[in-house]
Amino acid sequence: MATADPSLTQDDDSRARRNVWVLVAAQAVLGAQMPMIFTVAGLAGQMLAPNPCWATLPISMTVLGSMTAATPLSALMARHGRRAGFWLGAGAGAAGAAISAFGLFRGSFAIFVIGAFLTGFYMSAQGFYRFAAADTASPAFRPKAISWVMAGGLASAIVGPQLVKVTAEAMPVTFLGTYLAAAAVNILGALLFFFLDIPTPPRRAEGEPAGRVRGAMLRDPTIAVAMICGMVSYALMNLVMTSTPLAVVGCGFGKSDAANIVSAHVLAMFIPSFFTGHLIARFGAPVIVGTGLAILAAAGAVALTGVELERFYAALVLLGIGWNFGFIGATTLLSTAHAPEERGRIQGINDLVVFGGVTAASFASGGLMNCSGTSVVAGWQAVNLAMIPFLVLAGASIIWLAMRPRA
Repeated sequence: MATADPSLTQDDDSRARRNVWVLVAAQAVLGAQMPMIFTVAGLAGQMLAPNPCWATLPISMTVLGSMTAATPLSALMARHGRRAGFWLGAGAGAAGAAISAFGLFRGSFAIFVIGAFLTGFYMSAQGFYRFAAADTASPAFRPKAISWVMAGGLASAIVGPQLVKVTAEAMPVTFLGTYLAAAAVNILGALLFFFLDIPTPPRRAEGEPAGRVRGAMLRDPTIAVAMICGMVSYALMNLVMTSTPLAVVGCGFGKSDAANIVSAHVLAMFIPSFFTGHLIARFGAPVIVGTGLAILAAAGAVALTGVELERFYAALVLLGIGWNFGFIGATTLLSTAHAPEERGRIQGINDLVVFGGVTAASFASGGLMNCSGTSVVAGWQAVNLAMIPFLVLAGASIIWLAMRPRA
């Protein structure tokens, strides 16, 4: 079973290729706001928060907003099409950035956090780009379509941090220009969806199959393992990345160093996408997911060896590559395990679970970083040690799936 029409062949992929290019552009333009937000939100939170333990609360609220929006957005797109959901996400992103800018202007942590929550609605919509790439793709083209759309993040990895450098101190209030730029990115990027050509899912006629109920889908071993591995890959990436700017600046390096490290990390997240789909097609999604989990473990190991600038770079590059393999592999694995009529339900549940885990990781990141030790170094070590039990869980699940007898 697959998320797209199983009758599609490679000869039918002209529409899918057009949609992929639109989604690649959306990932590049609209996606630029995410490295911008993740670079500055913790530092801005540290400026505004009444307690340093709450510094990363804005990032946590962004991820919570993404988790909250996942199921309603999936239902909206199942009823009214992808374009409606993507426009709603961009609108919420623009509103969230504008509210956060107002919070910075007023020096209000509460207003800033409300804006961060709304920004999460865009983050949720962006998560569906990868599923939209598969909607009109043949089974053979599907892994490449997902991978290429994720590769669109390469441009956002370059543009986002550079915008931070240009805008962070451009106005009297630090980071105010950054959030105004993020609002503009949403408004301009939303225009791309006029070119998207994905049919609205037809209403189910009486007598047509409705697909499995949610409980039955969640008991499917492939779906369950895909969700666990997708959640762990994304949550651990967020856990470490959220604390990175605080650790870098706290260890005596500059804000530009933090932006450069985040830029290197986001590049590492998306550059492998040019060949991840080919690797999945050749070796299978479970092998690529397992490889991603091993690379995430290597990132944590490198981070624990020291706080020199080059170690931050090495750890965050490995973290990005591990996320790419783990998350794209898990997405592809999920796309093979459900029928077209089940798409709206399972994709919403999947992203609710994934971003639920990311939300928990984001909340934990600030506490581990700022309040779990007597120094920045101790906090950074606590963040990376926290990866271990979740890597064990995901690694055990993918091994179990690979060893499980097939019907």
